[in-house]
Amino acid sequence: MLDIYEMEVFLAAAETGSFSEAGRRLQMSQPAVSMQIRGLEKRLGVELFHRAGRHINLTEIGQALVPLARDLVNHAARVQEAVASLQGEVIGVLKIACSTTAGKYVLPKVIARFIEKYPAVQVVCQVVGREEALGMVVDGEAQVGISSLRETAKELEYRQFINDPVVLIAPPDHPWARRPFVTVDDLPEGRFIRRETDSGTQQTVISALAEYHLSPNDLPTVMILGNSEAIYMAVAEGIGVAFVSRRAAAEGIASGRVIEVTVKDMNMTQQLYLVRQSQRAATTVQTAFWEFVYSPLSRDILC
Repeated sequence: MLDIYEMEVFLAAAETGSFSEAGRRLQMSQPAVSMQIRGLEKRLGVELFHRAGRHINLTEIGQALVPLARDLVNHAARVQEAVASLQGEVIGVLKIACSTTAGKYVLPKVIARFIEKYPAVQVVCQVVGREEALGMVVDGEAQVGISSLRETAKELEYRQFINDPVVLIAPPDHPWARRPFVTVDDLPEGRFIRRETDSGTQQTVISALAEYHLSPNDLPTVMILGNSEAIYMAVAEGIGVAFVSRRAAAEGIASGRVIEVTVKDMNMTQQLYLVRQSQRAATTVQTAFWEFVYSPLSRDILC
């Protein structure tokens, strides 16, 4: 008989591509993960991973097993949750895939209150790119996603999560920091630090610039960085100016390490959406979280 726990370990290894990363996710040692995988392979009589030193890759049979294992684990979780629900409890694991802004600046507060109300729930949150977040929801790797990307996939249900203003920040000694505002015509005179093109923040900036017949190529770029924290620190060090999520820069603006610069007639807001599968039966935990997000208990956080 198959062991659900072995399947969970197999999925963690398949999704991370590493026994050691799977161990970190599951709070297990790497040897313990290897032992579970070997046990599963022996039970099935097949090889699930190609092993080359520390690197692993799924075999063809391993790839075929992933969706089946995921369904098995999800069904087992639903059985546990259904029994708990009949007893008036909300229990289980909630897997969330979210973008950087939501994952680091908004979601922790929401999760803290959610767990306070439902202490028997374990939340697993993975901070990933916006496209990957949607993919994880579609594939069943996550029950809930938070992303600024809204695709037309029929199997996804979207609901507005937060509005995230995008603002221009500059070092305190920058000439723009002393002005009441700058205009769009001033922007090509700056030295910009920016996110990679496919980030939600950068896409918001690109759309706003296009209204003035400008593109990021019209703004001198001195550095491209992969996350908002690195950009904020680079601006604070005086390297240049940047468009960032106001939530990401809030502490720096409040402390005076960076200055928010008003760009006249240019208001940018990135919308983030809560996403779930619409064609797959919702778990009790997923439904509880979905309803909790829009309840009075989290309203002040999402303002």
